[in-house]
Amino acid sequence: MATIFTSRSWPARVVRFYIDGFRSMTVGRKLWLLIIIKLIIIFGILKLFFFPDLLATRYSDDRQRAAAVRSALIDRSR
Repeated sequence: MATIFTSRSWPARVVRFYIDGFRSMTVGRKLWLLIIIKLIIIFGILKLFFFPDLLATRYSDDRQRAAAVRSALIDRSR
């Protein structure tokens, strides 16, 4: 048995382990699909509606945005 594992490098064995595991899943595929859908909703849709780009709306160029971030960090640390 030891000769089988030493013939491949450990990264190749890890990759093969996960590929074989995902290939043999039945219920797990549906769960991964549900997780991916939830992540798309969380990071895609919620970001658009609840986390607007305030720096882009309040300041016209990158220099003003950088100054605003710097001053906010310095004021918060005091």
